[in-house]
Amino acid sequence: MKTETSQMRKYIPKFLLILGMGMIVAAACHFGLQLYRLSAQQEQLKEDYSTANSITFGIFSLDLWTERLSAIVNSKIKGFEITAEQKREMKSEVEEQLHGMINEVVREFEKPQKGIGNKLKKFAFKQLVDPKELHAQVPSFAQTIITRINSPRAIKKLKGIATTEFNELAEQTYDSTATAQQKMTRYLFQKYKVNSLEAYNTKLDKQLLEIRNVTYNYAYAMLGCALAALLVWLPFRKQPHLHNTLFVMCLLMALALLVVGSTVSIIEVDARITTLQLELLGEKVVFSNQVLFYQSKSILGIAQVLIAQPKPDSVTVGILIILFVILLPLLRMAARGIHLLCRPSLSENKVTHYLAYESAKWDMSDVMVVGIAMTYIGLNGILKSQLSGLNMKNDVITTVTANYSSLQPGYIIFVGYVMLGIVLSYLLKTMNCGPQKNTNLNAPIN
Repeated sequence: MKTETSQMRKYIPKFLLILGMGMIVAAACHFGLQLYRLSAQQEQLKEDYSTANSITFGIFSLDLWTERLSAIVNSKIKGFEITAEQKREMKSEVEEQLHGMINEVVREFEKPQKGIGNKLKKFAFKQLVDPKELHAQVPSFAQTIITRINSPRAIKKLKGIATTEFNELAEQTYDSTATAQQKMTRYLFQKYKVNSLEAYNTKLDKQLLEIRNVTYNYAYAMLGCALAALLVWLPFRKQPHLHNTLFVMCLLMALALLVVGSTVSIIEVDARITTLQLELLGEKVVFSNQVLFYQSKSILGIAQVLIAQPKPDSVTVGILIILFVILLPLLRMAARGIHLLCRPSLSENKVTHYLAYESAKWDMSDVMVVGIAMTYIGLNGILKSQLSGLNMKNDVITTVTANYSSLQPGYIIFVGYVMLGIVLSYLLKTMNCGPQKNTNLNAPIN
């Protein structure tokens, strides 16, 4: 009876430790699952936002340019009015033309004529027509013409002719993106239950802001769980018989961080023209929120994109990322767990020992962290440099660009995994160097 009681007392601390650490790991898994779900939702929202606001359907859309220019021209035609100064200029032009016509007729009749008929016409013209009187009547004729032209009925008819001709010309312009844009906007507006691009952008901006705040909270909560798992070592650091249990539970935490860090978006590239304003015919043509480029990828997503490329070098890099950033860390964690939990015949196997202790030099997780950071810094600098060249401001055109590229929560989680892996490697070496190495290291955990 005493033996059973002592055995129960021996296993109670281990049971309580597994229970407590299990709750921490479960909480981390819950936060990671929510982070994965929200990250996928955010990526989809950003994809839809960039599609609806793509520069292809905006500044590069001939159909949209035609629509906006048509509105300006039709507005100018409808608002067309002839000023007093223009009327005076028109009258001068008409008088000049009338004087020219009279002088041309007089010159024709003053030329030597052949034939009796032509000579009789010349004689009659000289007898009946006085050129000076005709020139004197030119101002009154010009005024009559100007009055008729500027009558409301004539102006209305001219506006109608001009509008009809312009609309016919505009309808002849065909844009191959117009049909695709209509189908796309109809689908997206139905999906998000809106009826205009302004309402669509407002709704998605609000949702994205909410998701962004929540995702970072989940990421920090997950890292907090990892830190809590490490802090549990402090009160048990002098109880080596519990170290195996602690280490295995920490391995499960590292596994959760690796899975989430590899599958959640790590970097987002978002370049936009926030405002493009042109001055045409005295009116402003404005384009806003024009997405130049958008991409959001996880580590696994980057590898998949590289493997899908037709170039052998891209495929090779993608395979190497999967092997040395995802698969090898998984194998190392499995080998460490086997090394601590299983019998010597399996735990001391050469493959298990190599993966647990000697394969660290092939693990490229830390290299990936540095590579992503350097890629972001370089890409961010290039984008800022290129976009700054598009910024213009003068009397004709004004453009304002923006770079919304950023590192995403997945990167924070992956950095947390790498840091946790370094600490676990140190703890494993410490456990192997401790006095309980031979008695406790390979003892199975029940």
